[in-house]
Amino acid sequence: MQTDITGRLLICCPDRPGIVAGVSQFLYNCGANILDASQHSTDPREGLFFMRMVFQLEKADITREQLEKDFQEKVAGPLKMDWHIDYTDHRKQMAIMVSKYDHCLMELLLRWRSGELPVDIPLVISNHKELQQLTEDFGIPFHYLPVDAGNKAEREQEAIRLIKNVNADFIVLARYMQILSPAFVSVFPQKIINIHHSFLPAFAGANPYKNAYTRGVKLIGATAHYVTNDLDEGPIIDQDVARVSHKHAVSDLVMLGRDIERQVLTRAVVAHIEDRVIVHGNKTIVF
Repeated sequence: MQTDITGRLLICCPDRPGIVAGVSQFLYNCGANILDASQHSTDPREGLFFMRMVFQLEKADITREQLEKDFQEKVAGPLKMDWHIDYTDHRKQMAIMVSKYDHCLMELLLRWRSGELPVDIPLVISNHKELQQLTEDFGIPFHYLPVDAGNKAEREQEAIRLIKNVNADFIVLARYMQILSPAFVSVFPQKIINIHHSFLPAFAGANPYKNAYTRGVKLIGATAHYVTNDLDEGPIIDQDVARVSHKHAVSDLVMLGRDIERQVLTRAVVAHIEDRVIVHGNKTIVF
C-alpha cells in the first residue's frame, strides 16, 4: 500500500480523438486524482499530440510498477505513445560542470541552498581550480579535471565515471567552456543543459557580446538548451533578452548578459526538474 504518490506523466503520440479521455479514465480507475493537465496538438500535417498530466494516488492499492505496466498495456500501446512517468518522491541528482565564471554556478548553489531547486548536487566538475573553494563552502565535492588537447578524451571519460558514480539524472553546464565530444553527449542524451551567452541562433561562438557590440545590436540575450552534437544548436528550453543602445559599452553588455544568463539557466533547470519539457526533434514543448 502506497500513500500520497504524485506522478508526472509526459506523453507524445499521434493525434486522435479520445486521448485525454483514455488517460483520464485510466487514472480514475486507478484511484488517482488529477492535479494538473496541459496539452498541445501540432498542425494537422504533423498530427502529433503532447500532454503533461500531474496526478496523485491517494492511498491507492496499486504499486507504481503495476500502474506503469497496466498503462502501457491498456493505453500507451494501443495509442502508440512515447511516454514517461516521474515521481516527486524521487529527488533528482544534478551534476554541474563549470570553468572560471562563477555567476551561473553561484545562482544555482544559492537557489539550491534556499530550497528553490529541489535537487541534490552530488558534485561539481571543473577544468580550473578557481571555483573550488566556493563549491566546497557549500559542502559540495569539487573535482578538478584540467583539459588540454592531449588529454581531452581521457578527462571526459573521468567525468563520465564521476557522474555515473553519483547516479546523476542530468548535467548543467554553468558556463563550462569546453566543447563536449559526441562520445560524451551520447552517454547523456537530452540530459545536458547548457547556457549560451547569446540569443541563439544569433552570435553563436565564444565572444558574442563583442560581436553584438560591433554590430550595434539593440537586443542582447541568453539561451538555455539541451546539448547535441551540433554546437549551440540543441533544442531550446528557455530564452530571454534585454534592450540596449549605443550608450552601452561591451562591459555593460557583459554585465547585463550575465544577469540574463542566471535567470534563463535557472528557469530551464526548474522546467527540467519539474518534468515540464518534452523534446521533439530539435524543438521542445515546455508546459
